[in-house]
Amino acid sequence: MTEELYINKSTEIYDAIVIGSGISGGWAAKEFCQRGYKTLMIERGRVVEHGKDYIGENKAPWQLAHRSRVKNLLIEQQYKIQKQCYAFTDNTKHFFGNDRDLPYTTKKGTNFTWIRANQLGGKSLLWHRQSYRWGEYDFKANKTDGYGNDWPIRYKDIEKWYSHVEKHAGISGTLDNLPNLPDGEFLPPFEMTLPEKVIKEKLAELYPDRPLIMGRTAHLTKPSQLHISQGRVQCQARDECQAGCSFGAYFSTQSSTLPAAAKTNNLHIAPNSVVHSLIYDEVSNRIKGVRVIDNDDLSEREYFAKVVFVCASTIGSTQILMNTKSKKFPNGIANSSGVLGHYLMDHNYNAGATGDISGFEDEYYSGRRPTGLIMPNFYYKPDAKRGFLRGYALAGNAYREGWQSLQHQDGLGVEYKNKLKRAGKWKFGLWAQGEMLPRYENQMYLHPTLKDKWGMPQIEFDCRFSDNETNMMIDAAEQAEKMLKAVGITNVSSAVSHGAPGLAIHELGTARMGRDPKNSILNGYNQSHDIPNLFVTDGASFCSSAVQNPSLTFMALTVRAVDYCVKEMKAQRI
Repeated sequence: MTEELYINKSTEIYDAIVIGSGISGGWAAKEFCQRGYKTLMIERGRVVEHGKDYIGENKAPWQLAHRSRVKNLLIEQQYKIQKQCYAFTDNTKHFFGNDRDLPYTTKKGTNFTWIRANQLGGKSLLWHRQSYRWGEYDFKANKTDGYGNDWPIRYKDIEKWYSHVEKHAGISGTLDNLPNLPDGEFLPPFEMTLPEKVIKEKLAELYPDRPLIMGRTAHLTKPSQLHISQGRVQCQARDECQAGCSFGAYFSTQSSTLPAAAKTNNLHIAPNSVVHSLIYDEVSNRIKGVRVIDNDDLSEREYFAKVVFVCASTIGSTQILMNTKSKKFPNGIANSSGVLGHYLMDHNYNAGATGDISGFEDEYYSGRRPTGLIMPNFYYKPDAKRGFLRGYALAGNAYREGWQSLQHQDGLGVEYKNKLKRAGKWKFGLWAQGEMLPRYENQMYLHPTLKDKWGMPQIEFDCRFSDNETNMMIDAAEQAEKMLKAVGITNVSSAVSHGAPGLAIHELGTARMGRDPKNSILNGYNQSHDIPNLFVTDGASFCSSAVQNPSLTFMALTVRAVDYCVKEMKAQRI
């Protein structure tokens, strides 16, 4: 990266503005730049340079003041919400937003956990890297059971774009030939431990329709020449990914799409630029540019472009659209349908079961594999007898009790060190990831009076899991316990919790696609029904949540949208 890459003020009219630098924004910028289009990426947070700014990388627990735990009054004040995230530690806290400066509210009687990562690269530095295609059943689900609007695309429409992003990003996995989870362009998978292999075989005998497979993850197990040319090398299986990876072994904006875009000399980046709203011209019915507020000194500036891609995350993108008002669109830009902010979804992780495995006391493993196993959704076909719509996946892994539970306890000297090295008993668990139905009443909106430090209305959430999701989790706990006992695992315990949406960090749906402009914001190419040069390609565009992690689909939809947009620009329809 060079200093010339970053700008503050500019009078240039860019070919494209991309708002956001996370997974979707990184891909949008790369695709535009590689097609020869002058592109401005706008990021509300600070610059994070690959490698150089990974200040928590390679720090062992004993090198940190609190052995990687973050527990003090300052953290309680600044990260009360963010610290709930699984990835929040002393090594990673600098990649999370400061709750004190990023307030939001929830409607009384509800709760929503909004995890923020406002810096160059966004949450691509913190994601869990699970990468799964959606299949034909997922894109048809709303139409099949009548819950939610019909997706305007099907698997065949996005299949080649999945391949495009998988080859560049690098996804490890197995070819499993499953009807409910399409195969992709895979690097070699990580290896299962012996207990996992045995459990997989027993499950295959007892539950042939419930295969247990290695998790498909954005890690370079065997880099291709393309990956090496990006400056990326093989994953070292450290499982310290959220602290940053100087090896570039997992896919992130910094390791992959940003350097590819910058290499073209078509990219500029405006960091520390909080987008206030879009600049809309009613006469031409086009977005002319973007208004931003400086993150530090609160000064205002504007940038201009021929097309605008909003990729600021589901909630961030929707906030920008809502905050852009005009005579034609008094309730938010491109919102003639009135559904902007509605149908908010997240995945449901509120059930699981664990138990003990015997007979493998002398079996060890090396490294810290950065992925677990996955049992894909076996309820992908509708069944009126089930008691709930849609289904869930079960993530799992075998592990040994030991140092993880001891590293935060007091101890000293050789005895304590030996205690840490002593392997405990083997355990195995299955944990649910359930689909959340799209419901109009689950929404986000601008608070009528409360504002943030940039003078913009705060977001208020009115969102909760329904009985459908609760019943799904009850079933998940029951099925997980049943399967663990069936394969010979002992001391099995299962549980259903009642956590609120948000912590899955898979927010979706608030500016959804659709065939009908009367009940959707975007068409099948992520293009606004109302305004031709406005696109939204992150999770806000989703019509349903499916079961699979959504990030790979963010990437594929974004690349497909850029390809379509470029064709429309060349045809002078935009």
